[in-house]
Amino acid sequence: MKKLFYILIFSMVLLRFSPVYSQIDNELSKKFSVKVQVVSRETHQPIKDAKVEVNGLTYRFSEITGSYTVKATAGSLLEVSHPNFNRVFYTIKDDEDIKVEVEGFTPKRKSKLSSYSTRKQTGLYSQYLDSVKFYKKKDIDKSLSFVEKTLLTNPDKNQRANVFKELAEVYFYWKQYDLAVENYQISLQEINSPRVRLQLAKAAFLSKNYNDSEQNYLQSLQSGVLNNYLRLTAYQGLGDVYLAQKNYNQARVNYKKALEIAKKNLITPKITDLNSKLAEVFAAQGNIQKADGYYKNSLKLASEENKKRSLKEQQKVADFYNKSQRYDKEIQLRKESLKETDGVIEPENNETLVDSITSQKINYKIGNAYIQKSEYEEAIPYLKKSIEDADKNKDLIIGKDATRRLSEAYERVGNYIEALEAYQSYVKLVDTLYSRKEQEIQQIKRFRKRILDNQNRIVSLEKDKKLADSKINLAYKDQQLVQESNKRQKWIIYSLIGGFLLMVLLLYFMFRTNKQQKLANNLLALKSMRSQMNPHFIFNALNSVNSFIAVNDERSANRYLSEFSVLMRSVLENSDEDFIPLTKEIELLELYVKLEHNRFKDKFDYAIHIDESIPLEQYSIPPMLLQPYIENAIWHGLRYKKEKGKLQISMLSKNKDAITIMVEDDGIGREKSIEMKTKNQLKQKSKGMSTIKNRIAILNDMYQDKVSVMVSNTFVDGGGTRVELTLKKDKN
Repeated sequence: MKKLFYILIFSMVLLRFSPVYSQIDNELSKKFSVKVQVVSRETHQPIKDAKVEVNGLTYRFSEITGSYTVKATAGSLLEVSHPNFNRVFYTIKDDEDIKVEVEGFTPKRKSKLSSYSTRKQTGLYSQYLDSVKFYKKKDIDKSLSFVEKTLLTNPDKNQRANVFKELAEVYFYWKQYDLAVENYQISLQEINSPRVRLQLAKAAFLSKNYNDSEQNYLQSLQSGVLNNYLRLTAYQGLGDVYLAQKNYNQARVNYKKALEIAKKNLITPKITDLNSKLAEVFAAQGNIQKADGYYKNSLKLASEENKKRSLKEQQKVADFYNKSQRYDKEIQLRKESLKETDGVIEPENNETLVDSITSQKINYKIGNAYIQKSEYEEAIPYLKKSIEDADKNKDLIIGKDATRRLSEAYERVGNYIEALEAYQSYVKLVDTLYSRKEQEIQQIKRFRKRILDNQNRIVSLEKDKKLADSKINLAYKDQQLVQESNKRQKWIIYSLIGGFLLMVLLLYFMFRTNKQQKLANNLLALKSMRSQMNPHFIFNALNSVNSFIAVNDERSANRYLSEFSVLMRSVLENSDEDFIPLTKEIELLELYVKLEHNRFKDKFDYAIHIDESIPLEQYSIPPMLLQPYIENAIWHGLRYKKEKGKLQISMLSKNKDAITIMVEDDGIGREKSIEMKTKNQLKQKSKGMSTIKNRIAILNDMYQDKVSVMVSNTFVDGGGTRVELTLKKDKN
């Protein structure tokens, strides 16, 4: 009981305040006039050519009031735009005058330097374009002829886009939607305008090209530059596309998005339209209850707008009642409409008589609803009245349909004579209508051909203009090419010379870099070889010490180590040098031969002979270059000889710039030495000889054949070995 009490109280409160809310809603939807002044902040001068829009309607400047007088409701969106300043938006709250001050506005001024013909062409462009707009709804032929004249004034890119937009709107008004689509597309190729794209989408929809219409609406929404009214238009257009494709869910979603924008911005006419559209969607889905609710809203809102809008919505709802077989409601609503109808409601937007709301049409539909209810007596007066009004207004289509229905009604009530007369009248009307339709078809064909001819001329004119522009540009470019030919040739020559010099410079740097890299590699190789020679020499020397220790000759081992340490110190000091003085090399050789002779006294004697005429200080030699040859002579030639051998080291003058260094032994020779080696020794290649050959090759590459070596047998029978080394004098 307590819950019921609260519900009753709440209902009474709602009933008490609902008139107040209704009054507030009426106040918000009530239209009023607002004067809008658009002035420059710097000069305070009025801007007369601005585009002033409220809820999609454009208003012109009035010279009498010095302002733009607009019709609006509370919450309407005012939009002011001009090519020379940024778009301005303002939400109208009441009927107070509005002043829009624009900062940095600079009106277009004609340059004093511009020619008279240019000024004349600019003036003609505006005049012709105004004529296009003036004749748009009156005479399509004149309107199209002025389009041709406008294009002949040599308009710029923006002007050309505007011309083709206006041409598309002419075709749109005369329901030539395919031609409207074609010209909207040309306009968009010049300037990408979201407004023009919306018009293109609408024209594509009306020409039943739903896929293109959908894509253009979506592209407009994705651009992100639409104001609230245009976004609403895009969503509503998408809803229409989806409804035509019977995609009712998507249609409903987009209509609701549009309705949300309309409610938020109080765009009353669109709120009415969108309620009606949503009702149509629910009716198509079979949801009669939802459709009823939205149609009630649209009827209420339409009644608050104007008479024609209210009548149109009533007819739409009445058609819905007819489809859902609620004939009583249909008849009641149409009778209410009949009271408000005074003859023919003048068609707008190039409507035909078929599309307009007339008393004969309403009477016919009332009579038709009675027939569908099988109430033939009640149908007859309305059908007669429909025929009477149709005759008066020369509406053959409604007259024909009403006459056929009247004949049917008479037949049903048993009045066969009247039924026959009505049927005969119906046959005459059909014949008359058929004849008139044939005439209309021929007229439409002629009209269409005339329009296509005009369109072809305009397209041809535009193509000719583009071709002429291309020829002018080509001639200008040819002239520029001739003028710049010499300059270009010079630049080519200079570029080739510069490129050649750069290539030479690049090759030089590459050569120098390669040379430096090769030198660095050679030095690294020499260092590596020297590091290989030193351990080899040390290993052989330590073998000698080991042999002394093995025979318990401690004194000889100590003396040998002492002399060996002196030799090693000298070798290590010179290990980082590429060349050392020849005198130092001689000292090292003497010490080395002495050490080897101490070990193999019974195997060989030696002699070192140096020509006194040789200027030793003028010669340098790679360190440890001769030692491997002497070592080979002792270890592989003299050591295996049965009798005592002889080692001869000589330095002789070859010419003024070179000397010859000879290492000779009378040992067993190279061939017998190889024969006496064990299999294991044969597998191990002599690192000393291969290393010394590589050293000489690298040094000759670096120092231009400073050293040359020739190895031969001392005797004819193959005994002994002679090493002849030629050393060139140092270059100062």
